[in-house]
Amino acid sequence: MTKSTDKKKPSPLIEISGLYKIFGSKEQSILSMLEAEKSKQEILVETNHTVGLRDINLNIQQGEIFVIMGLSGSGKSTLIRHFNRLIDPTEGQVKVEGEDIMKLSKKELIEFRRHKMSMVFQHFGLMPHRTVLENVAYGLQVQNVPKKERSEKAITWLKTVGLAGYEKQYPAQLSGGQQQRVGLARVLCTDADILLMDEAFSALDPLIRSEMQGQLLALQEKLHKTIIFITHDLDEALRIGDRIAILNDGVLSQIGTPVDILLNPADDYVEAFVKDVNRARAVPVKTIMQQSVPVIYSDSLTEAIALLPPQGYVFYENESGFHGILTRKKLEAAAKLRPSGKITPEDITKIPNLMPEMLLQEALSDALTSQYALPVLDEDGRCVGDLSPENLAETLEYTAD
Repeated sequence: MTKSTDKKKPSPLIEISGLYKIFGSKEQSILSMLEAEKSKQEILVETNHTVGLRDINLNIQQGEIFVIMGLSGSGKSTLIRHFNRLIDPTEGQVKVEGEDIMKLSKKELIEFRRHKMSMVFQHFGLMPHRTVLENVAYGLQVQNVPKKERSEKAITWLKTVGLAGYEKQYPAQLSGGQQQRVGLARVLCTDADILLMDEAFSALDPLIRSEMQGQLLALQEKLHKTIIFITHDLDEALRIGDRIAILNDGVLSQIGTPVDILLNPADDYVEAFVKDVNRARAVPVKTIMQQSVPVIYSDSLTEAIALLPPQGYVFYENESGFHGILTRKKLEAAAKLRPSGKITPEDITKIPNLMPEMLLQEALSDALTSQYALPVLDEDGRCVGDLSPENLAETLEYTAD
């Protein structure tokens, strides 16, 4: 009997299904208008009710950074507040680890917020009358963790976010970037599985913001938390997101990886969002590499010449790995001198090579100035594809309709 090799897809950590949120005194009565395909603006004019979210369905896997983005008023902050029930939906379901959090009692909801989810806000949310150490340890204090233990943990996390020595300072004595590091240390200190980050870095200046993004990614490499990150900045979303959900007026336009969003926008709204983005900074080589250049393994000059394609060159690889390019000009010249000879190092043209995870911007200079497609090598030095100047230029080009 053949054993199946299919792997069961892991269950999502968070499931949102059929989620609607309407703001107003008679929110339930508005649902029928939505079913009748009334627009957000029409409903506002006719009823003075605001449609915040409209039929949101999404899943989030454990350990991923899931970015929710959109312009002001798109519903992104409304959506994130449903994850920990700071806002209750008009209709729909929010499940965490298979449990419907709408069914939690008040006491259960408090415990859920204390232990399962922590939140980082745009404006830090630090308590000005408490020291940095006390701010970071506050979540543990709420959990009734003994003072000595919570202080030790807080000191550890302050060191992790680069604030060792600031324990006795007060928030007003810190810069904006330092304050946000305190906020990050505070949520990490509680050891919650899920971090909610609502425009967490948007109040920071660009340099500090970039540093915080880098620090978040470095921490995620070690911690593997599930992070739901809200932003209006596409560059930020592309840099940190494993997947991105784009909201437009409370409606989910698209969910996908950064590359999906950039190269395959689902509608005009998403296309307008991404049209001015530098794709080279977000798309890895592996996404667009091809297998257009043959790879030969024989060390025979005559066999190599026989395998040459119309473009007049091939990649050469043997048991020790990839070596370079064999061109018609060099091979035919060598064959005249050694008709039955073997390929020698002098017959091989060395060229730059790329790695699959390398971003296109790192490959840009070599790829666009090369007369040959560049080989893409795996960790073992084996050729897994190639990147041609034409393919690269086509990917980076944006043509408006």
